[in-house]
Amino acid sequence: MVSATSDAADGLARFFDRHRRLLVITGAGCSEGSGIPAYRDHDGAWKSRPPVRFHDFVSQPRARARYWARSAVGWPRVAAAEPGATHRALSALVAAGRPLRIVTQNVDGLHQKAGSRDVVDLHGRLDRVVCLECDRHLARADVQQLLLAWNPWLATAAAPAAPDGDARLEHGFDDLRVPSCPGCGGLLKPDVVFFGENVPAPRGAQAIALARECDAVLVVGSSLMVYSGFRLCLAAREAGRPVAAVNVGRTRADDLLVEKWRADCGALLGAATAQVLAKDSAHAGFVPGVW
Repeated sequence: MVSATSDAADGLARFFDRHRRLLVITGAGCSEGSGIPAYRDHDGAWKSRPPVRFHDFVSQPRARARYWARSAVGWPRVAAAEPGATHRALSALVAAGRPLRIVTQNVDGLHQKAGSRDVVDLHGRLDRVVCLECDRHLARADVQQLLLAWNPWLATAAAPAAPDGDARLEHGFDDLRVPSCPGCGGLLKPDVVFFGENVPAPRGAQAIALARECDAVLVVGSSLMVYSGFRLCLAAREAGRPVAAVNVGRTRADDLLVEKWRADCGALLGAATAQVLAKDSAHAGFVPGVW
């Protein structure tokens, strides 16, 4: 692993300077420091059992009850999570006028909590719930209140944290009361893209357009094993845009990369951002960019 105090920070700072309109694709590695585990290890392999698939969630009542029971225990950790060094570094670059856009594969909202705006939440947001029948949207916090009111034992249940607000709870599913839509009684689902489900077409098209229009792509804290993120790198390369990455392990796009820094993304982004901002503030002719 490369130390953030080595030449890596200098190299990443130069990459920022060479490519002003930068698209940053972020993944689970950005949020691990905020207490949200990742699905995959440094080689891109599953750390544990894969998450529930969309078809199972909508067709199997027990799979749905299992999801909501585990989510009821895991959601408070996500709701209370604070942005980490990567989120803060990217937000600082945007606030300083750098024409940088973020497409995140994470569903935790931590980029926005750090102050970034115009973030494309490629896989949705965990703090929202949608009705699959009438498309009504609810706040996840309101659904949490119903889950706890109808299943009081969940308020004191404890289980180790799992990715995306999940928890490793293994009991209590058979009798769980699962909230339904207050408007039409339809099936409620977290407003995130499950495995086996497609990214909504308009959102995917927006992300692809950014990959083609940018000066370069920087992948941060992602193995890109999910195709929806990897295809953005393919689109960028097809458009002649260079792709680089900051990731402690391998990525699906390793063969496409012009540069790669095997380092903790928070430490390295923090160090490189400090260099970039110091240089910008000392440069009398610096003009904030737009994209």
